[in-house]
Amino acid sequence: MFTYSLDCFATLAMSRTLRVLTKFRFAKLADCFASLAMTGILRKITVCHCEIFVQKIVAIYNSNILCIIHDFSISLVFSTKNYHNNNMEQYKKEFINFMIECQVLKFGSFTLKSGRQSPFFMNAGAYITGSQLFTLGKYYAQAIHDNFGDDFDVLFGPAYKGIPLAVATSIAYSQLYGKEVKYCSDRKEEKDHGADKGALLGYKIKDGDRVVIIEDVTTSGKSIEETYPKIKAQETTEGGIKIVGEIVSLNRMEKAGDSDESALDTITKKYGFPAKAIVTMQDVIEELYTNGDKSIITDQIKAEIDKYYAEYGAK
Repeated sequence: MFTYSLDCFATLAMSRTLRVLTKFRFAKLADCFASLAMTGILRKITVCHCEIFVQKIVAIYNSNILCIIHDFSISLVFSTKNYHNNNMEQYKKEFINFMIECQVLKFGSFTLKSGRQSPFFMNAGAYITGSQLFTLGKYYAQAIHDNFGDDFDVLFGPAYKGIPLAVATSIAYSQLYGKEVKYCSDRKEEKDHGADKGALLGYKIKDGDRVVIIEDVTTSGKSIEETYPKIKAQETTEGGIKIVGEIVSLNRMEKAGDSDESALDTITKKYGFPAKAIVTMQDVIEELYTNGDKSIITDQIKAEIDKYYAEYGAK
């Protein structure tokens, strides 16, 4: 991810040193930026993905038709209405491929904590570099903003994997949306000494706070049974802390325990707040199998996934 002024893109484009931004899958995007930069209207834009670029321009122009960009010998017309719908679809595709590239989402045969034998497995612990976490934080920030808006103050990441998620996303949210969001996590063992003693790491949640819980994935919904009471234990008055919702990377779309509902649906039903995911397994299959080259999800793996959902799929 990079922050450039549009003048910088113009200079790079005119010198022909920047031709293809393959990381974001947008060829010759520099020429597009250069054309906009030469209008002299926009000076500095935070560019992480094309959709963020467009989103920020939409906010500045506040107009229906944004611009027409000629690239790849086709015209792309962005508007504040159809941009959002197309943006989410493209955003999901990029995130799915990002998980594959980081070897976070794998296909094969895996034994889950529940004992189920699954043909796919997601491990957020495989995000191991600064750039990967930085990128991941931006995906989470977008998903949170799309699902919950700005009506929250704190990101709570349950230990351990939730800690880097909360930190990276709070940084990304500040950069993308200009809102300072606090991060908080629980300790597996309560600290009984020092100025930061207690059960929490980072910001100390208190009455009046609005919290979004951030996790990697939930299969059975068991983790929230530990997280929810820890957050509520910080209240001094009943209902003092509002849990706005929960966000995870992937909705596995399988039964939670003995229920026929998914883990996310079970959480919403039991606790009364929405539980959302950046992408679902249906999105993954569509991108990598239905519309993909079947090199990652092969016909054999797809058959195993279908068999798995026949037994464990949520209704």
